[in-house]
Amino acid sequence: MITGASKGIGKGIASAFVNEGASVFVCARGEELLSRTARELETRGRVSFLAGDVADPAEAEKIVARAIETYPELSILVNNASILGRKGPVAELDVATWDEVLRVNTSSLFYMTRPLIPHLTARGDGSIINVSSTVGRIGKPNWSVYAVSKFGLEGFTQVLAAELESAGVRANSVNPGATRTQMRADAYPDEDPLTLPTPEEIAEIFVFLASDASKSKTGQTFEARDYLENARS
Repeated sequence: MITGASKGIGKGIASAFVNEGASVFVCARGEELLSRTARELETRGRVSFLAGDVADPAEAEKIVARAIETYPELSILVNNASILGRKGPVAELDVATWDEVLRVNTSSLFYMTRPLIPHLTARGDGSIINVSSTVGRIGKPNWSVYAVSKFGLEGFTQVLAAELESAGVRANSVNPGATRTQMRADAYPDEDPLTLPTPEEIAEIFVFLASDASKSKTGQTFEARDYLENARS
């Protein structure tokens, strides 16, 4: 199950999983774009979807329930849904932006993960992969609430890893780094996107963390660009 999967990095991860033969459940807020993405992916594999707002606890529970009902073997969650919000110094940030970014980027992690935990622990197997950011590991001026939201994601990942390790469920975070997405273009309008890897290219690390090859990895932070460069060398 992948959140925020109608476009960008989420779609790239979904595409990589489908290519590996996985059954994939995708969700996002915009039903039209999500439906179009699902139809595109299902030409290559088994794909289901449900539109909904993962930052709404009731909708998140509904999405998780539908995903488990559709795929009883569900064992992987990629928390990717995220918004940039408005960049600028803390002193100039409005309360509405602060609240919305934390709700979408951080609270949604809890809303989506909590109802899935009983299913994963009953299986005794699972991989939770949270999509982080460079500014979620090293604070940067003018990134204010986005950075804070991703620092929260890192803490949430560490807590999950410690709590669920004995049940055979692992949790890790991945920093995609600079990737050719619309969110990146919005944040860096003067950057040439053709110099950046595509979401499909950086998705290799997500395939690894979803596979049995990463059974011993939990509570760790990964850099997608480093993984990609090592794979190519």
